[in-house]
Amino acid sequence: FVFDEQGHILTNFHVVEGATEVEVDFSSGFKTYGTVIGTDLDSDLAVVKVEAPADELYPLPIGNSDLLRVGDTVIAIGNPFGLGGSVTAGIISARSRNISAGPYDDFIQTDASINPGNSGGPLINMQGEIVGINTMIIAGGSGIGFAIPIDLTKDIIAQLKTSGEVTRGWLGVTIQDLKGNLAEYYGLKGKSG
Repeated sequence: FVFDEQGHILTNFHVVEGATEVEVDFSSGFKTYGTVIGTDLDSDLAVVKVEAPADELYPLPIGNSDLLRVGDTVIAIGNPFGLGGSVTAGIISARSRNISAGPYDDFIQTDASINPGNSGGPLINMQGEIVGINTMIIAGGSGIGFAIPIDLTKDIIAQLKTSGEVTRGWLGVTIQDLKGNLAEYYGLKGKSG
């Protein structure tokens, strides 16, 4: 979906993986090609840039996913099974859901119908604001879809737009049990220290 008037489009990494250029179809029927300017595998986000007439670029307002509550009504827009512009409605089923999909698990769970082809589409609250990016389902599940919270994407989007990649800090620390040879090596007794 278009998220600013400069023609930047936010989608999932897995939607554009390996691509440098993608075809972008607007709901008006206008078609153009966009350039992938940044991707981030860890968050499954990507930014595509298109050159399009101003009257084709309708960015949706960005909401605040931190304000979502379980039970809030949301709608998902996407292209499930090639059925462009499909809209489904549901509620927020859970927040901060960890489904072991990667290092940044903090998904919004919704029962708004999300199917293959919805990836990269917006999850929108009843004020018309984007609160998430539809990203995955659980195979065999029914009424269980997941979206990346929009608040998680804000810093990532800024980095993808400016440098094409995300730079993250890394602290060289490993946590492990203190036992056996390690405790003996440091001359420690017991499992504390």
